Order: sequence, then C-alpha cells, then structure tokens
Amino acid sequence: MSNAKRPDPGRRNERSRQAILDAARELVTEVGYAKVTIEAIAARAGVGKQTIYRWWPGKGAVIFDSFLTLSEGAEGLALPDTGDIEADLKVVMRATVAEFADPAFEAPIRALNTEIIHDPKLAAQYREKLAGPVDEVKKERLRSAQRAGQFAVDADLDLALELLYAPLYQRWLHRSGPLTPEYADALVELTLKAFHP
Repeated sequence: MSNAKRPDPGRRNERSRQAILDAARELVTEVGYAKVTIEAIAARAGVGKQTIYRWWPGKGAVIFDSFLTLSEGAEGLALPDTGDIEADLKVVMRATVAEFADPAFEAPIRALNTEIIHDPKLAAQYREKLAGPVDEVKKERLRSAQRAGQFAVDADLDLALELLYAPLYQRWLHRSGPLTPEYADALVELTLKAFHP
C-alpha cells in the first residue's frame, strides 16, 4: 500500500484557520463587531461552524485572534538599537504612522478599539496578549538608552511611552490631522527633550 501523496491534515487545518481569521477581520471591518456572527464567518471562510467551534469558544475569541495575526511575531520583536535613540525611535514611529495610515490595518484596528471601549474583558485580553508585550519591547529599548546616557535614568518608562504614542493615537482616533513622517519625528523629538538626561 503506497503512502505517497497523502493529504497533510496539518496544512489543511492551517489553511482553514487562516481563512477563518481573514474572514472574521474582513467582516468586522465591513459590518462592525456586533453584526458579525459565527455563521457569517464560516460562510465567508468556506468552512462549517463546527470547524470554528473546534478551535475557538465563540465569536469574540475568533475576532480577537484575527487581530493578533496583524502583529504576529511580536514575541521575537526587538526595536532597532544602533546606539542612537533618536534615530531608532524615528524609524519605529515612522513605521507606526505608516501602519495606522494603511487602510488594511486601520479599519480592523478601529473596529477592535470601538469594541474594547465597551468590553472590559476584551480590553484586558488585548493588554495581556498584544499591547503589554509590545510595550515591554519598547521599554527595553528605552532602558538601553538609559544605560547609554541618552535617556533620563529616573524616567517613568510607562509615562514616556504615553507621551510618545498618545498624541499619535489621539490624532488617529479622532482623524484630527495627517499621520506623516514629519509628525512622527516631531513626537520623538518632543519626548526626548522631555526625558533628556
């Protein structure tokens, strides 16, 4: 009995999983979180509802995982460390501004943020699985700058990140101005001035 060309169930499952995550993210963007159903996700992904329930307990878990895939690889993430904190932060902030200006990223993240406002459990999950680990990576780069004498050693690093990112988030959330590389650079310069050693 030949075993050549047998289907690989792992690959088929990964393909289905990705189709489900893509469908969930697309539907949230199109109709909003409240109107998304497991049935709609299954139909869009071309799978049965039982396939979704095999991997996730419900709609919220599927949708949240669909957002996590936008930032996959955060575990191995490290900010650039060339020895010049200003240059490194400008690279990072310019990339962040570009990401928030990209409709493929912006629309689903806006939908997620809207839901987080009303769902403390989802907000806690977002903080634990995505925002917290990413913030820790950012703080590690600031600690490196502290050791190099480029950033105040007594700085509250959580506050420093808020000063750096909150204006960007505010501008994005309220659509109150353009997200440009120049804007990103200005945020870095102001933050570094505030936390100069």
